[in-house]
Amino acid sequence: MPMPTALIAEDEELLAAHLRQELKALWPELQIVAMAAHGEEAVTMALTHRPDVCFLDIRMPGMTGLEAAAQLADDWEDTAAGGSPFPLLVFVTAYDQFALQAFDRAAVDYVLKPVQRERLAQTVSRLKAALAQRQQPPAALESAIEQLRGLLGVPAAPAAGGTAAAAPAGAPAATGGPATPLRHLQVGVGESIVLVPVDDVVYLEAADKYVRVLTADQEYLVRISLRELLPQLDTDRFWQVHRGHIVHVDAIERVHRDDTGKLTLRLRRRPERLAVSRMYGHLFRAM
Repeated sequence: MPMPTALIAEDEELLAAHLRQELKALWPELQIVAMAAHGEEAVTMALTHRPDVCFLDIRMPGMTGLEAAAQLADDWEDTAAGGSPFPLLVFVTAYDQFALQAFDRAAVDYVLKPVQRERLAQTVSRLKAALAQRQQPPAALESAIEQLRGLLGVPAAPAAGGTAAAAPAGAPAATGGPATPLRHLQVGVGESIVLVPVDDVVYLEAADKYVRVLTADQEYLVRISLRELLPQLDTDRFWQVHRGHIVHVDAIERVHRDDTGKLTLRLRRRPERLAVSRMYGHLFRAM
């Protein structure tokens, strides 16, 4: 049986070194194949090295540990194409006990900062048992995606004839529409401010620290991140379908599924085709 492998993603160098040292003492057989300093690097390294376990810091600059895990789940090669099993996930966090209830509900393991050997020993024991009884690859990936949906607050699939239901409260990243959803976007155009009704928006696209706002025949830039804008929208009408895209539900004409199961949206008033990530594929199902 090959030696188990792991990736550590932690932006604080001393904490990363401490975790690596503690793992070496508790689990000598474990090979640390990669050390990442931020979320984007964690995704790249995990896709390259295909570790059995990923230790992901929750709060990293740029992409958080949860977002990195979601991106990794979306990019992980399908087992039908020769992909390896999706890694077991352990989150390293400084969240208080209330927030940790979300991790307990999602059955995802976590360790608190600063990492204590006794608690890490429990995690190591669980990981060894999980690796010994590892699920078949497709089931492992689907299970991880379902857990991540709960942690990220991704809405549940729409009820028949209804809209997407909000995820349970208590997750580290909660969603759900505001009491008074945004009705207009104030967009700077030259020396003027244009009020764009959200009803006119076809979709929104992340563009670094900006958001591209696309209507049927116009495009604007708003100085806000997609993550900041989403909580201000009516999430019954605006669905996040990818880390970088939010779509007006009424603007979706058709959802195409290819031979590999990947979903693509065709829009009513725009020529672009938008990919749906695995994290949000459950929102689209035939009635």
